[in-house]
Amino acid sequence: MLFCHSWALFRMGERQTYVKLSEEKLIPKSDILSLLRTYNCYHEGKNFQLRTREEDGELILEGLLNIYWGLRRPIRLQMYDDNERFRLNRYDNADMGGQEDEDSPQLLRTRSDASFMRVQRRSKTHTARDLQRLRTHRFSINGHFYNHKTSVFTPAYGSVTNVRVNSSMTTEQVLNLLLHKFRVENKSEEFVLYMVHESGEKTRLRDGEYPLVARVLYGPCEKISKILITEADLGEEVTYDVAQYIKFEIPVLDSFVEKLKEEEEREINKLTKKYSALKSMIQHQLEGRAHTSDRV
Repeated sequence: MLFCHSWALFRMGERQTYVKLSEEKLIPKSDILSLLRTYNCYHEGKNFQLRTREEDGELILEGLLNIYWGLRRPIRLQMYDDNERFRLNRYDNADMGGQEDEDSPQLLRTRSDASFMRVQRRSKTHTARDLQRLRTHRFSINGHFYNHKTSVFTPAYGSVTNVRVNSSMTTEQVLNLLLHKFRVENKSEEFVLYMVHESGEKTRLRDGEYPLVARVLYGPCEKISKILITEADLGEEVTYDVAQYIKFEIPVLDSFVEKLKEEEEREINKLTKKYSALKSMIQHQLEGRAHTSDRV
């Protein structure tokens, strides 16, 4: 409650300026501040509250941004980390879910990719030989380990990670930051970010848009909307109207298609009769003028 009160005092002296949603779209600063108040109250007591600062007269938001993995194909990881580390405790917890701290990146493997690095959880004790074997075959990627015999990795679909960003960072910059965090060799051009709504609506965040601003606009609840990373050649936008039909079973959709075909046929017949009548009327008028010219 202290935060909300201080926020109201802050707004009393502000002047009306704008915040960029994209290169073409601007949003009144007052609207963003109002949405941010709701956003931070929702995340009260958590690490996902956003901070604000002024930079050259521009309002900057900064904080953690959750991104959900929606990749269908493996990604390529760098073979070595800048600072090779061996942390058995982190390896034991590598399959845990997403956390709120950006210093503990989560990149969960799918079962097929993780088959060669199963964790023996029955015992927490390891012999010196076990430790040496782990050091030999597993290397650290920001505290997570993978087998050096292969550099491909498929993050578990729907798992979540986060990056620390600010509102001046574009979609492309956020993608680069995410890929750098996990030492991914693939280029950012191979991926796109989507805002996915619970209705099934799917809107792409363009390169010139600002994901953190979009997150605030869509609200804090990720059960309603979330940011998803997918392959650029596999993802596609889904409009709200189309999303309403995706939920139905195939037989129901087939019946919709049949009704649309019937309606289409009716409209075609209606238009055909209309223009046939116009055509006959025009031909009748032309024939009448031709007879008149012959008499003259």
